[in-house]
Amino acid sequence: MSPLSPVPSFCPSWSPRTSPLTALAVAGVGPVALALARRVLEADDAALARWSGVAGPGVLVLLGDTESLPWVDGLVYLGRDTAAPSLLLPCTLAPDVAPALLERALVARASGSTPLAVLPGSAHLVPVGAARPVSRDTVRAWLAKQESP
Repeated sequence: MSPLSPVPSFCPSWSPRTSPLTALAVAGVGPVALALARRVLEADDAALARWSGVAGPGVLVLLGDTESLPWVDGLVYLGRDTAAPSLLLPCTLAPDVAPALLERALVARASGSTPLAVLPGSAHLVPVGAARPVSRDTVRAWLAKQESP
């Protein structure tokens, strides 16, 4: 799992998507990220081997095939819209602007780092191009750092 670099926030409006995207990643922020890390630590080695991830202060993103992605209440499931292939967008939400225009603006804001996980609820953009295989030790260390005062 790789640390992430912060990207300035954004705030387009979002509405329900008519057809959900296929999930390629899950993301958690704050307490949801902590719950996701705990769920990852409960997973068997075969599941860990199917995921890659990035983490930063209060944010955790796991990438993997749809069937392997864990569930935690409050997670954002992310997929790829063919109109914005450099972005991982919420599976059930669509931006109020053309996805291609949103992609162009967000990639420019992130200095070209792609792909970007877009988390509208927390206004996070998470570069996931540096995602690394998930390691139990790395997740434990990240979780301990997040939980320390």
